[in-house]
Amino acid sequence: MELLQALRQQQLIRPLDLQFARFIRAEARQDNDTLDTELLPLMAALVSLQLGRGEVCLPLNRCQAMIEHWPVLLKQQAESLLREVTEAQLLLFSVISDGQHETPLVCSHGRLYLYRYWHYETAVATTIERLTTPIAIDHGAIKAGLKRLFQPVALEQTDWQQVAVAIALSRRFSVISGGPGTGKTTTVTRLLSLYAELFSQQVERAPLIKLAAPTGKAAARLSESLAGAKKGLAQSAAVLQMIPDQAVTLHRLLGPRPDSKNFRHHRDNPLHLDLLVVDEASMIDLPMIYRLLDALPAHAQLVMIGDRDQLASVEAGSVLGDICAWQQHEVSGELCYGPTQLHYLQQVCDLATPPSAAGSSAVADALALLRKSYRFDENSGIGHLARAVNAGEGRRAVQLLNEDWQDIRFVPLSEAGYQQMVIEVALGYANYLTLLKGGAEPKCLLSAFNEIQLLAVLRQGVYGVEGLNLAIEAQLQRQGLISVSGSWYSGRPVMITRNDYQLGLYNGDIGIAVADAEGRLRVWFELPDGEMKGVLPGRLPEHETVYAMTVHKSQGSEFDKVVMILPGEDSPLLTRELIYTGITRAKREFVLHATVQALITGSHRRTERASGLSWRLWRSRGAASKGTSS
Repeated sequence: MELLQALRQQQLIRPLDLQFARFIRAEARQDNDTLDTELLPLMAALVSLQLGRGEVCLPLNRCQAMIEHWPVLLKQQAESLLREVTEAQLLLFSVISDGQHETPLVCSHGRLYLYRYWHYETAVATTIERLTTPIAIDHGAIKAGLKRLFQPVALEQTDWQQVAVAIALSRRFSVISGGPGTGKTTTVTRLLSLYAELFSQQVERAPLIKLAAPTGKAAARLSESLAGAKKGLAQSAAVLQMIPDQAVTLHRLLGPRPDSKNFRHHRDNPLHLDLLVVDEASMIDLPMIYRLLDALPAHAQLVMIGDRDQLASVEAGSVLGDICAWQQHEVSGELCYGPTQLHYLQQVCDLATPPSAAGSSAVADALALLRKSYRFDENSGIGHLARAVNAGEGRRAVQLLNEDWQDIRFVPLSEAGYQQMVIEVALGYANYLTLLKGGAEPKCLLSAFNEIQLLAVLRQGVYGVEGLNLAIEAQLQRQGLISVSGSWYSGRPVMITRNDYQLGLYNGDIGIAVADAEGRLRVWFELPDGEMKGVLPGRLPEHETVYAMTVHKSQGSEFDKVVMILPGEDSPLLTRELIYTGITRAKREFVLHATVQALITGSHRRTERASGLSWRLWRSRGAASKGTSS
């Protein structure tokens, strides 16, 4: 425990990690363990620390890497304990099992877990494998529906949107992954249309379809996008009426219970639906996907939509990345489906790609990848830049930023450049503040606010959101656009950082403070159904000013113009997925303030979250050893 105390004093572990280690040590002593009680609390602290970093487990072969940058003396002490730690050694402790009976810790397949997260992972893997087996469908009806909904393509091409719809109809669980502008909303709208048509013909009633997303912002975007896509759909009015107009947050869908992490809907009280479509699936953490699958009715279908290359969830796990691990092993775009699924797709779709029987997992047959971007064409610098970063080509990204593109710009990080950035962003926010002074409605103000967004990697420091928000606030005040007196003022934009189920406000929701004729402030939020909600500042849950936000918080949102600043010094947070996510939040213009080295280093560093989910899903294909993030 002296080692752990020293680690805590140097802030290398958290207070929670230290307390958990003490708990595990006390439990082992209570069980009269006579084994090495120095190793046990250290392993407990490390697995707790991993969870705080978003890692589901602690791979035993990664213990040495975790202590690599500790001070020499502390590292030497830890190395003496961790040098030869094995699964067999850990399973000798009474507080660690292989999962066959409940213990605080589980050691399984070379990974150490908290019992709860081992249970989540194994249950999710088992459920997905069960749900990805084929379901009975009318191939002829699907083929006719696809021909009606999709335009013919050239013989040498494959319409991947059509393939995605066909796959989603063939399984109770499926994933449609695609980058920005690849037509995910269009694909989902056509999927819902064909599903509703076939379901109503077979069951003779309208299907119960629900739409959901992890955050209120993402739910609102999904609602808006689907409403627009439905207008151009060649379907009867009766079918269109079966497609819902509004999405909700996952928390609202599952039914939160006050002062509890549990929900009203679960295995014994499942959701009332036939089809559930969940957007922005990259933001879903392991506990949430467990609860979602647990609440899914026995007959229902679940379709997850997202971008596999975006940042993983803030909380533990990288669920979408783990599920899509197989797609990392495609060879030159070759279809890697099993022979039965390929035969089905050849029957109902026009496939240009030669058939392949590479897939032997039902999970592989449930995945679809949209490949063609309709937003970012060959004239789009944003599209080229995003692809370069996503491919890990940092030097190519630098080259693109130095070329004469109309929609991307690079500003070398410097004190002068920082001041230029603050002024540029403040000018971008001038529009919504001018509208505010003119008496515009809150909905209009929120729309104007989303025209520009400053994104950062860090939370603290001059390059972090806290310092940036203060700098922009001061600049706006100098320009006479806001009048700051205390923490609240008319025009202050805030982001909710903790869910409040009673108010219906969720982490990531953005609102703007607007004063009424008598100077009383209310903070206005747009709900997923498009309605506006005004809340007194004193009633708000935890929140923060949001002229600048972290890239993580921007997931599920899009802005006309994005300005992103990378830290001057290297940070483990600076990864390929983070930079790619920041770039793809921009619809029309992207400006990067960074050093060349930060962009290159970040583009080369992949996010690797320890998890056994991909191994559990893909071990039958032999791809697991490559696809697992542990």
